[in-house]
Amino acid sequence: MANVVVVGSQWGDEGKGKIVDWLSSRADVVARFQGGHNAGHTLVIDGKVYKLSLLPSGIVRGGKMSVVGNGVVVDPWALMDEMARVKEQGVKITPENLMISDTAALILPIHGELDAIRENRADGVKIGTTKRGIGPAYEDKVARRAIRVCDLADPDHLPARVANLLHHHNALRQGLGHEPADADELTQKLLDIAPTILEFAGPVWQALDEANRADKRILFEGAQGAMLDIDHGTYPFVTSSNTIAGQAAAGTGMGPRALNYVLGITKAYTTRVGEGPFPTELTDAIGRRLGERGHEFGTVTGRQRRCGWFDATMVKQAVITGGIDGIALTKLDVLDGLAELNICTGYKLNGKIMRRFPSGMTNQANVTPIYESMPGWQGSTQGARSWADLPAEAVKYVRRVEELIGCPVSMVSTSPEREDVILMRDPFKA
Repeated sequence: MANVVVVGSQWGDEGKGKIVDWLSSRADVVARFQGGHNAGHTLVIDGKVYKLSLLPSGIVRGGKMSVVGNGVVVDPWALMDEMARVKEQGVKITPENLMISDTAALILPIHGELDAIRENRADGVKIGTTKRGIGPAYEDKVARRAIRVCDLADPDHLPARVANLLHHHNALRQGLGHEPADADELTQKLLDIAPTILEFAGPVWQALDEANRADKRILFEGAQGAMLDIDHGTYPFVTSSNTIAGQAAAGTGMGPRALNYVLGITKAYTTRVGEGPFPTELTDAIGRRLGERGHEFGTVTGRQRRCGWFDATMVKQAVITGGIDGIALTKLDVLDGLAELNICTGYKLNGKIMRRFPSGMTNQANVTPIYESMPGWQGSTQGARSWADLPAEAVKYVRRVEELIGCPVSMVSTSPEREDVILMRDPFKA
């Protein structure tokens, strides 16, 4: 059996929650490897809706081990709130089914405050963050001043760690016209929550290695999408971590040989939340129709998503940089009833044709999409579980997507329900 990495191939919000849930029912271990509680997955199981941000999707299923890897930044208070909310829905969470890496960096209240200060700048420049402190926490991690989970187990030296952190933050806060943070208050908050967090702390890399050696199936659960990757995305309108599959190894302590199959979750059209370039964006009636039929609102923020045509050039680039072996095409049913569909096959920039997404911010904002048109379909794809259930035009659309992105479609999702899937290749049996 293969270990599977699930990543988004667009700007996030591709419908990973349902696919991850479908896969997690077949996995033994589910591991988060990047991001924080800025991500959101919505799971629908037996009619019950679970909204997860930091907890791995496997937590809602009995008999699974869920782990939060070292590549994740953890807000301990947000984690406790999420755990309490999920427990109220009848989910059991114990150290036997949840482990948090003892080397994961913590998101502190000062990080969220700094995020909001920057996003509300007087000059109006915005990145489009969720203001949850993700970026500032990663900054501190890279600068080697972060407070990590393991630091909570060392109360004698924690005050010095906090003082070192605030040496930077308070200078920054004062420069931005805000009051300095209180070291004693922050230290006490960490000491108060330490026993709860440390109950779940451990060496994730070791637990995953043992699971792998025991031939257990590991599902590596990514957040956001390839075009939000800090290196490969639409910089600076990106998240603060690597979102592509290679991070599954670095963000959990597993070697790359443990990553056997990469599944790219790919929406049948394109959406984006927040700021940044979006070549195929539709601001007309079709764009509004996609948003309404697709219920395009962020799980975490509730922000309305921008909608547009499928961008094959962008997804092909994500397939290459992410090492994607197959895609799960989601929300095909949202396209039902459209007379004509467009697929972006390249861009025009300064009179030249490009077959890749440009790197520079100015060029990204100025590209014009090149479209290939296809007939839509009037029949319904909703709930389809086999190719025979799809209108012929829908099948042609899926096959054309495969050709343009250079990657096979392994699964097609046709509704929010977990079992409404057309399966061509089981990732765990790749």
